[in-house]
Amino acid sequence: MPKPLTQNTLFYGDNLPILREHIPDESIDLIYLDPPFNSNRSYNVLFKDERGEEAEAQIAAFDDTWHWNASAERTFHELIQNAPARVAAMLGALREFVGTNQMMAYLTMMAARLVELHRVLKPTGSLYLHCDPTASHYLKIVMDTIFGPGGYRNEITWKRSSAHSDIKQGRKAYGNIVDILLHYTKTEEYTFNPQFADYDEEYIRKTYNNVDPDGRRWKSSDLTGPGGAAKGNPSYEFMGVTRYWRFSKENMERLLAEGRIHQSSPSAVPRMKHYLDEMQGVSLQNIWDDIPPIGAQAKERMGYPTQKPLALLERIIEASSNEGDVVLDPFCGCGTAVAAAHKLNRRWIGIDITHLSISLMKYRLKDMFGLVEKQDYAVLGEPEDLASARQLARSDRYQFQWWALSLVQAKPLGGGGGREGKKGSDKGVDGVLNFLEEKGKLQRVLIQVKSGHVKSGDIRDLRGVVEREEAAIGAFVTLEPPSNDMVTEAVSVGYFTSKTWQKDYPRIQILTVEDLLAGNGIDMPPSSYGTFKQAGKVKKQEGKQPKLISVA
Repeated sequence: MPKPLTQNTLFYGDNLPILREHIPDESIDLIYLDPPFNSNRSYNVLFKDERGEEAEAQIAAFDDTWHWNASAERTFHELIQNAPARVAAMLGALREFVGTNQMMAYLTMMAARLVELHRVLKPTGSLYLHCDPTASHYLKIVMDTIFGPGGYRNEITWKRSSAHSDIKQGRKAYGNIVDILLHYTKTEEYTFNPQFADYDEEYIRKTYNNVDPDGRRWKSSDLTGPGGAAKGNPSYEFMGVTRYWRFSKENMERLLAEGRIHQSSPSAVPRMKHYLDEMQGVSLQNIWDDIPPIGAQAKERMGYPTQKPLALLERIIEASSNEGDVVLDPFCGCGTAVAAAHKLNRRWIGIDITHLSISLMKYRLKDMFGLVEKQDYAVLGEPEDLASARQLARSDRYQFQWWALSLVQAKPLGGGGGREGKKGSDKGVDGVLNFLEEKGKLQRVLIQVKSGHVKSGDIRDLRGVVEREEAAIGAFVTLEPPSNDMVTEAVSVGYFTSKTWQKDYPRIQILTVEDLLAGNGIDMPPSSYGTFKQAGKVKKQEGKQPKLISVA
């Protein structure tokens, strides 16, 4: 049985073993997952037979590729042998129908994870699976089987983009502009806080068509008591009119004193005023078209391809959890669910399989809330010593590069928000840091990361890149210790002088991974300009966020 976590936590790694080894039974109040899946592929590709043994893919790679390979076959057989009988029967039937292809690989991998997510969900909890119409009908079958016939709550349609015409490009189909949110619960006793959307402008214009001198809009309603005396309504004279009324005369006098009763003329029947600004709005339905996608200039935009709007996650979290509850996102990407949970005073757990995503989340939490790793939350699964750093470098040098860049709080270049990145297109720059000099001039620190053999020529190359890019400082991060020639070469470049801080900084700096793990960083002016696109500072809701002690 996993031990309860004691604080908000980010996990690096495959979410399946992490769920099994670290998350206790019935410990999570709300799960949101947006698993990667390439809906842009045609059905012909998704259902193409992929029999045979091929190299095991990085199933969670951000190119959304799921293949029927040795890993999928192993997972399928594990589920057939160990999952509940109804789940095994469902997967067997799906394989007979769907075949061995990308779609079946996706459904198999998701089934394994959904079994674990069902296990960790509290009886009062909810799970929202974010997908699109390409796979939603299959996922619904999987989830109906795992959660049981009574677990389904809603299929929510979110309008994720505006209308766009592909007809000129030869498309013979209706435009795809929606995503699907499948909402399931473990029991009937689930948390649900009704949510409300703003009224339509046309409805406001027609219904709230009265305006007070102070600009407040209102509508009126009947004050007479339906059914008269037979229903026990009191009869008395009020404002020159005798009727059976809804309220006692005392309450009517109070409403009049509060300015909530309107009489159009001395002989007219008084009516009650209802102000627009006091209304909750219209009760939310299962079509959400009031949350726009993240625009190109949006403050919260972080350059992550599948980034979802913060407002979307806030709505889900507010509807299906309460303050202090635990929110889990097992495919957390750039961390929108984690950010929304923290903003709304929920506790949180995020899991992702790339260092790029974990780095992005670290800086998002810092940009939005000023949170500091190890002090305000834990990060598990990353290298913590030189030996594990060497192991990461041997297994995947790009993952090592992204992890090393996170140690100096730099933005990876060439990644473009993707897990595979644009390898070889960085023009000698792996990461960047920014700072502001006098008169708001933006200055840059360029970073190169090397996991293999290093030599003095690498320092000369970095100097050339810094000069070519007109950067202030160049930092060379190396797994291996630098030679004396490298140190001499770096020192010979001289200094960058900050007029703002009236201090000299070495123009070329060499830092080993061992230095960074010891807490040493780049010698540079304070960074006052976010390296990742600023997530937008937010003010947390009132109330101190509780610790994660009661996860179990």
